Amino acid sequence: MDKIEKIRHSLAHLLAMAVLEKFPKAKFGIGPVIENGFYYDFSGIEISPEDLPKIEKRMRELIKQNLEFRIENLEIKEVKKIFKDQLFKLELIKELPKDKITIYKSGDFIDLCAGPHVKSTKEINPDAFKLTKIAGAYWRGSEKNPMLTRIYGLAFETKEELENYEKILEEAEKRDHRKIGKELDLFSFHEEGPGFPFWHPKGMALLKELEDFIREENNKRGYKEIKTPPILNKKLWETSGHWEKFKENMYFTEIDGQEFAVKPMNCPGGLLIYKERLHSYRDLPIRFSEFGLVHRHELSGVLHGLFRVRSFTQDDAHVFCAAEQLQEEIISMVDYAMDVYKTFGFGEYEIFIATKPEKYIGEDAVWEMATNALKKSLDSKKLEYKIKEGEGAFYGPKIEFDIKDAITRNWQLGTIQVDFSMPERFEAFYINEKGSKQTPVMIHRAILGSLERFIGILIEHYSGDLPLWLAPVQVIIIPISEKFNDYAKKVHSRIFANNIRVVISDENETLGKRIRSAELQKIPYILVVGEKEKNANNVAVRSCKGDEGTTALENFIERIKKEISEKNKPSSF
Repeated sequence: MDKIEKIRHSLAHLLAMAVLEKFPKAKFGIGPVIENGFYYDFSGIEISPEDLPKIEKRMRELIKQNLEFRIENLEIKEVKKIFKDQLFKLELIKELPKDKITIYKSGDFIDLCAGPHVKSTKEINPDAFKLTKIAGAYWRGSEKNPMLTRIYGLAFETKEELENYEKILEEAEKRDHRKIGKELDLFSFHEEGPGFPFWHPKGMALLKELEDFIREENNKRGYKEIKTPPILNKKLWETSGHWEKFKENMYFTEIDGQEFAVKPMNCPGGLLIYKERLHSYRDLPIRFSEFGLVHRHELSGVLHGLFRVRSFTQDDAHVFCAAEQLQEEIISMVDYAMDVYKTFGFGEYEIFIATKPEKYIGEDAVWEMATNALKKSLDSKKLEYKIKEGEGAFYGPKIEFDIKDAITRNWQLGTIQVDFSMPERFEAFYINEKGSKQTPVMIHRAILGSLERFIGILIEHYSGDLPLWLAPVQVIIIPISEKFNDYAKKVHSRIFANNIRVVISDENETLGKRIRSAELQKIPYILVVGEKEKNANNVAVRSCKGDEGTTALENFIERIKKEISEKNKPSSF
């Protein structure tokens, strides 16, 4: 564990220590390290945001006492005695090995913990942490369990790092895709379907643009598009392994007295299509792509705009190839992903390989073979990568791409997963050079991942000022007065005929108000038309650069057609 993680872990203990002083009868859940900070869960406390500065102050006082973090190994009887009044800790103890159990002591506070921690609080900068918010959280993430009070904190090694991160949070709040999505009339969420996005016409224009772009890129690379049903029989999910390994995340229904499930992933359907006809080694690789709508049950507490939803569309693909074709296919997919991210304005990214998780299908030897194939592919391109131990899919290890956005946040996007197990479970095969049946390797691949989540990322990356080619409305025409509505319609007709998304603003409002409204809608081009423009067949152009003057209508159309085709970023970005 890195030093900063030890600091964050230690601060979680100090938080629990300070809360216990204020609420002696409090019950403790867990207090792990999270990205950029820590949290601790409690029951039996009544706390408000106004209490956080007081708890912070007490934590700083504890830090200045130079308290040590001392580890002890105890017999289970002793540990149960220490935590006899802490029901959550007792539940955790039942799941620990029966021999020695580790606890940590700091001052008079004792916690059930495997560590590690800093040696003493003198290693913690008292000005480099902050308690940020209070939230509700179910014990162990299950709605069947009690609701606990979770206190979150940020922590860094220096005050400067904390202040810089707080600035990022402030900027992130301004860019919140939920707020901007509502302002731009892209999507909404409703109590009648919690976690299920409702797409408005403008949002659909953006969603369709993404699909069309990926569809075009797939076509260039030899993918054939398929579509599989949203609901499939239980037997299929048992064969694929989802019923055993993923059941808690699935939705179910009954049809004709049999159990069915709403698909959480698209891969089993792709396998059924592959098996529909006999394949020769000459046919391989076979590349199927699918914009598959999947549904996964997420706890209500973790739903977050488009970032965490219960239904989403994946730009999915499943490639069936021979083992000797595997590395070439992976390299091609890596190149594909990096090209796409650059197109969307994401120039910085990190690559990870996620390895075998606790729940998995297939033999260990096969997992090692799959993992090595991913490593060799990245090594051959001289690409740096890190390992995420135990974070692979249950059917295979994967490459993950993490991009960095405009305010330096990391987002996990595309994945390339090598799967030797599922084709074998489905008895999929091809006829090899010797005329024998052979099981293909299956590669699961997504570039954007969830289109819904990617749209949320795009909105926050660009703060709503999307590139022209993605903008739901690309041009708005504003006649100076009603007198010029007919000319505005003529301009609209010419622009619309060139497959450009264009609208007219002819509301009964002042010109200034309509221009301001168009700017707030973040429409890339505003065309103002009046007497001079009508007589010369011109348009007065305004963009993110400001007032660009008057130009011939046909020249403007050619200009933005070129800009759309080149998929340029906004010049103001």
